[in-house]
Amino acid sequence: MADALSAPPSAGEALAAWLRHLAHERRASPRTVDAYRACVTAYLAFLDLHRGEAMDVAGLGGVTAAELRAYLASRRGGEHPLAPRSMSQALSAIRAFHRFLDRRLGTANAALALVRGPRVKPGAPRPISEDQARGLLAEAAGDEDLAPWATARDEAVLTLLYGCGLRISEALSLKRADAPLGESLRILGKGSKTRIAPVLPAVREAVDAYLAALPFALGPEEPLFRAARGGPLSPRHVQATVQRLRGRLGLPERATPHALRHSFATHLLGAGADLRSIQELLGHASLSTTQRYTAVDAAGLLSAYAKAHPHA
Repeated sequence: MADALSAPPSAGEALAAWLRHLAHERRASPRTVDAYRACVTAYLAFLDLHRGEAMDVAGLGGVTAAELRAYLASRRGGEHPLAPRSMSQALSAIRAFHRFLDRRLGTANAALALVRGPRVKPGAPRPISEDQARGLLAEAAGDEDLAPWATARDEAVLTLLYGCGLRISEALSLKRADAPLGESLRILGKGSKTRIAPVLPAVREAVDAYLAALPFALGPEEPLFRAARGGPLSPRHVQATVQRLRGRLGLPERATPHALRHSFATHLLGAGADLRSIQELLGHASLSTTQRYTAVDAAGLLSAYAKAHPHA
């Protein structure tokens, strides 16, 4: 009995613990948890077959770089070979699993850091059309399932994403002291890089309407956007809101909160803005990142555009 109690956890038990950690501590979406489960389950099945025995946590600590490369090679072939992007995602999931083994179960594996994933060419951004973006904002403004102040909040957040090209995290980082908005916003983006985002009248009006309806008294340094019970609004709420609205409108799955940021850049590019200006507006560290937008066929997206953003 003592030996059984002291035996290291099985690989399956470790996987189950990691998935619980993702779902309950990291608040990963069910889709993300399922994707990680599939990646690591396939990896563990390969190791069991390769070694001829069921893996435990101690065995996972001894997995070699050569074994991981052999697994990746096996996924490149067969009846259903993985594309480079899927290979990269699988390797990312495996590395995340091993980081969990190291930090939570005391089983490190430095050898796997030697394995490089396939080179993945960045895909072109996937914006939505002007009409689709306008539809999302209008649907948020007319959402009868929520209290009026919450409807105004969702409209204000989505208008910030599309009207200023903000990331969700940047919009939700705004403090009460930032509103009412002025002619511009100072945004702290990725890598602690600060940029100035011009604020269009439609954005100011949406935030003003939210402030007028907000039922909570906030201190100057408290987050501006609040959840139903008064706590800070979460990124997950914004994602779920857009998912619900796009379902009502029959929009494709690419209609996400981040797609509004892509649309902001693509629509400006098609309306005549230069890449350097868009780079500054988006807060990209490198112009090469912004140049991805030139690969987007903007002709069909800009049918109603003249020479400015639709909210200008």
